Amino acid sequence: MTDGLAARAEHWALTLTRIPSVTGTPDEVAYADTLAGLLRASPAFRDRPGDVWTIPTGDRLGRASVAALLRGRGTRTVVLTGHFDTVTTADYGDLLPVAIDPEPLKQALLARLGKTAQGEREKLALADLSGPDFLPGRGLLDMKGGLAVGLAVLEAAAADPDREGNLLFLAVPDEEVNSAGARSAARALPALAGPLGLSLDAAINLDCLGDTGDGRFGRSVALGSVGKLLPSALVVGRAVHAADTIRGVSAAALAGAVAAAVEWAPELTESLGNSSGTPATLLGMKDGKPAYDVTTPGTVWMFWNTALYRRGPEDVLAPLTRIVEGAVGGVAAQLRQRGGADVPDIPVLRFDALRQEVLARSPEAAAAIAALAEEVAEAGLDLPEQCRRITEAVWRLSGRSGPAVVLGFASMPYLPVVLGEDAAARRLDRATRDAAATIAARHGTTIGLEGYFPGISDMSFLGQGDESSVGAIAANTPAWGAGLHWPEGPALAQIPIVNAGPWGRDYHTPLERLHRPYAFEVLPELIQEIVAGVLKA
Repeated sequence: MTDGLAARAEHWALTLTRIPSVTGTPDEVAYADTLAGLLRASPAFRDRPGDVWTIPTGDRLGRASVAALLRGRGTRTVVLTGHFDTVTTADYGDLLPVAIDPEPLKQALLARLGKTAQGEREKLALADLSGPDFLPGRGLLDMKGGLAVGLAVLEAAAADPDREGNLLFLAVPDEEVNSAGARSAARALPALAGPLGLSLDAAINLDCLGDTGDGRFGRSVALGSVGKLLPSALVVGRAVHAADTIRGVSAAALAGAVAAAVEWAPELTESLGNSSGTPATLLGMKDGKPAYDVTTPGTVWMFWNTALYRRGPEDVLAPLTRIVEGAVGGVAAQLRQRGGADVPDIPVLRFDALRQEVLARSPEAAAAIAALAEEVAEAGLDLPEQCRRITEAVWRLSGRSGPAVVLGFASMPYLPVVLGEDAAARRLDRATRDAAATIAARHGTTIGLEGYFPGISDMSFLGQGDESSVGAIAANTPAWGAGLHWPEGPALAQIPIVNAGPWGRDYHTPLERLHRPYAFEVLPELIQEIVAGVLKA
């Protein structure tokens, strides 16, 4: 490991972090051209600016990914990838002016925490920032520090005139919301590979890991990535005036019971051998009343995060149905005991079944549903909100009366990915294991191997995954085909991929901070070693 490589990694990390790129803002849109310009001026590409280009996402905002190709001998290619968008900086409050300037932010946080640190989290942040090993900044950990390592490795490879194989750097937008960058790149890369004379043999995602301990988990390479589904429920009650409440059924009361029953439900938590996966958790819940009045809520919309490793959509909807049936059945029984003689049994339906029921009665309803879907997509609403409005409209068209619950999915699916059984995947697996052992021994540390990257990541579109469940997901996702676009053919690039990135703590909070020694001294060597293992003849 040379001091020059570490210095270049830190240089790029600070440079990229100081350029704002909050998801969904004009800054994110402008970031692609800014980064492409920096790359064309860098030592690796100043003599070959045509090897840097952008890949439009095709979305309404006009965002783009940035690609940079460093050619060597042969066709074998490793993709170094990550996202450049960040979550909002608004949560920094009065520290907003320095939120993306790591050194001034560090001093400001030290001054604040020195006076106000409370609880273990803030005390740990104060201890971390009091020494030289941690550096804060919005997006530095998640994940411009990882992109910086990729660029430093790329520059080092460019200095070797006898290099074996090719490196393709790929920086994408929108990972924090709907992965528009990775999804468009996943479709573009295989089509580009042939004309460019490349074989896409492996990819390394450079995303971060959070670790509240000594970094042992953070210093890990993941050989796959968890998937995600966002199941939803439209809870329909029987709205009445508050003075006549015993004649109705409050959707809020039903939803409260559902929320409590689903939270961390073991039936929705997939086991991973001796360890448990990520439990389901409620991400959003709101009633359908536009303003205050004394009528009980007629509807409540809710949706959950669920993690997938090997499960498919039926493995989520079937247990969710049973949980919801038990929860609303319990509320109905309780209300009857308290005098609600007219409280009926409460059916739990799936969106696709409800839609098919509507279309069987009124085939012309298809046009109305499609028009609404396009309307809410054009309005720029987020996917859960689009799905809420479409589900409510289909419910009204059904002519049914509440109470009832309609289950579905409310966002982009992220499919779980793992290394496949093909020769390229086996080569990447072997190169990763050898590199982890070699670099850990060289630095007197540990570098672990994990089966799955624990967070939702762009690996779900670039990696090797099973797309057979997409049809079942699409049928129960109201915004599918309008606000949620999925290609007719394969959506995944099917490139063998692992995740090897920096570690730190508290990303997505104002205490986000990166562990400098691992990010700038150890990780670049690890990436170099994995790349060499894949590209060697």
